[in-house]
Amino acid sequence: MFTGIVTDRGEVLEVTPREAGVRLRIATLYDPDTIAVGASIACGGPCLTVIERGRIGNRAYFDVEASTETMARTTLSDWGAGTRVNLERPLRMGDELGGHMVSGHVDGIATIVERHDEEDMARFVVEVPEPLARYVVEKGSVSLDGVSLTVNKVDGRRFEIMLIPHTLAVTTWGERRPGDALNIEVDLVARYLERLNT
Repeated sequence: MFTGIVTDRGEVLEVTPREAGVRLRIATLYDPDTIAVGASIACGGPCLTVIERGRIGNRAYFDVEASTETMARTTLSDWGAGTRVNLERPLRMGDELGGHMVSGHVDGIATIVERHDEEDMARFVVEVPEPLARYVVEKGSVSLDGVSLTVNKVDGRRFEIMLIPHTLAVTTWGERRPGDALNIEVDLVARYLERLNT
């Protein structure tokens, strides 16, 4: 379980194709000695399992694998060496829940339609696939590329979010432009409520 509060901006160093997916090596500021093999790390939204960790020179890294299912539902198929990704380690009992409950199970791919820079902040208009639009509500939460964000306004399949300077500086959102694809995870509570009401 995660909170959507990014704690590092990693960089993809290598992408190695596998028979049923890919292996990714991601550079990180996390101390590799504190990362257990088998641990989960949210990488740009998807929760991935660490299969190796270490250092190359003075640079720390960890390796993860992504299945064909993960590749099909997320933006991972577009990642290559140099891709920057938001990273978050899992929530521990007693940690502060600063964002909202995020599972790391991406629901689909959204697209940035507009970006409006307003002084030191940025307002984005994002479009979601039709089946996911029903879960996005005004003043609700959504996870985009692993970042917990508040929905300001909803208009059909499109919604607006506003990012503060801190979020733009410490995540990949400062680099985001119209046309960029995003991993979206809708609010987990909304999904459970729908299931209970059917």
